Amino acid sequence: MQAMTNKELEYAIDSMSNEDMLMKSCAAAAAVSTNPEVKRCFEQMTMMHQTNYNTLLQALQQHQSVAPMN
Repeated sequence: MQAMTNKELEYAIDSMSNEDMLMKSCAAAAAVSTNPEVKRCFEQMTMMHQTNYNTLLQALQQHQSVAPMN
């Protein structure tokens, strides 16, 4: 695996921040939803954003293992 560029690292970190915010927003919406179908939808979106966050985190961890030490 090749190390990420600085621009790619910045994009991944920004994306993680966005995924975290979306995950929390969906979880909050699911918590207050009274309609079971809507609640289930928000719960599924929460899981999707958690998966996206974890994928980005894994990419950053892999980058760390191949990035040159300064």
